[in-house]
Amino acid sequence: MITLGIDTSNYATSVALVDNDRHEILFADKRFLPVKQGEKGLRQQQALFYHIQNLTNIFSDFKRVDIGAVGVSVKPKDDEKSYMPCFLAGKMSARSISGSLGVPLVECSHQSGHLTSALFDLDNRELFDSTILMLHVSGGTTDILLAQNGQVLKTIGTSLDLFAGQAVDRLGVKLGFPFPAGEHLSALAATCGRNIKVRVSVHGTNCNLSGLENQCDKLLAEGADRAYAAKYCLTYIAYTLIKMIENARKEYGLLPVVLAGGVMSSCVIKPIIESNIKNSFFVRPSLSSDNRVGVAVNAYRKLKR
Repeated sequence: MITLGIDTSNYATSVALVDNDRHEILFADKRFLPVKQGEKGLRQQQALFYHIQNLTNIFSDFKRVDIGAVGVSVKPKDDEKSYMPCFLAGKMSARSISGSLGVPLVECSHQSGHLTSALFDLDNRELFDSTILMLHVSGGTTDILLAQNGQVLKTIGTSLDLFAGQAVDRLGVKLGFPFPAGEHLSALAATCGRNIKVRVSVHGTNCNLSGLENQCDKLLAEGADRAYAAKYCLTYIAYTLIKMIENARKEYGLLPVVLAGGVMSSCVIKPIIESNIKNSFFVRPSLSSDNRVGVAVNAYRKLKR
């Protein structure tokens, strides 16, 4: 079965076609929402407008295929109170397409799409079928999740203030990079050869990251090298996540850990975590930072069940 996946998050419009029987991505398009230089995001009404514009352009490039189901993310997380208006653009398009084609529509959360994208990329049947820990780290989440059979069971830890992606983007914008700034900040940090020691703020499986933003501001105010400040930020995030994982494993056992979300694409964060956390699985950047494929695969898996 070929399934269509649509995601309209606060950062990008994403669409994918997946041939689930062949485990093959037939089409994938991701378009960031335009943010003016120096700004740190968009208002929801602006995001909604840009999503509609992007979806119109993306679907004009489509070639006809036999779509068996349409998947769409309709909210940020698997929580009754989770809501964000920008997801209405994807929901509207998905309902129109499924209705006109007469095929099933399957709704999911943005976060569950990230989980399934990661598992699809890893192509590890044992991870799909077992209980795992997943870290979803982006501009809107710094969550450690308990997942089973490819589904999120519950959030067992999170940031109590600032999200990791917010800290990255805020520092990146201050350094003159466009929003979102993760890729640029990581590339700059990789040029710093200095060893950095950090003292993180983790309480059980929850963390605080507002102090990281304050510390980065202080470093810049004191004339620290730009690359050093960038590496400090990413190193701090890496050791925060390590501590969260270690504390989660004290309660849930030595479960495999899958790491996804835009922040997990960093070439600085990955080696730090891999050297400290055994049985950890990173996803290639194209499927770590985006969930379009996972939303499409979710539709197939739910219908199959």
